[in-house]
Amino acid sequence: MTEIKIEKKKLLWPWILLGIVIVALIIYFLVFQTSSEEVKEVTETTDLISVKENNTTVEAYVSFIEIDTNRMTLDHTYTNEALLKLTDAANAMAGEIGYDVKADLEKVREHAKMITKDAFDTSHADSIRKAADILTNVLQNIQKAKYPGLTNEVTELKNASASINPAVLTLDQRDEVKSFFSKAAVLLKKMN
Repeated sequence: MTEIKIEKKKLLWPWILLGIVIVALIIYFLVFQTSSEEVKEVTETTDLISVKENNTTVEAYVSFIEIDTNRMTLDHTYTNEALLKLTDAANAMAGEIGYDVKADLEKVREHAKMITKDAFDTSHADSIRKAADILTNVLQNIQKAKYPGLTNEVTELKNASASINPAVLTLDQRDEVKSFFSKAAVLLKKMN
């Protein structure tokens, strides 16, 4: 008798399984590589907070606010000086990133000047609030452009600005005005 040779069929499923595994590995490494690049970008942008600008104008404002916060009087000299120093600090930080804020800051200077003209004028809080809103907007734009990790600080600054009531006398809301200046100092200190 002749012997019948039976050939075993070559199994196709191990090759299919191997192909699926290879494709899955390629997809995994592509996704992982993209995620790694995104993490690297986020790390690079948040590291900007740790980079010290050492801007002396910003340091002057922060020192002014930290040294004495009890000087608000009827003539609004403290508030005027704080607004002008904050304006200069915001301008200095804007210069660091090439952000043009001259028109906005000129309006702030006008509001700061208005609060020193007549000590008995009842619209000072309105001028302070308008100046605070402009400065908050400028600092928020700087934060978005260069300091994405400082979103919470900008939110606190916006809330402090919004808490200044234009219809209430400034001296009756000293704490709100001082809070605005303090929140701005905290933000600028972290940027600087």
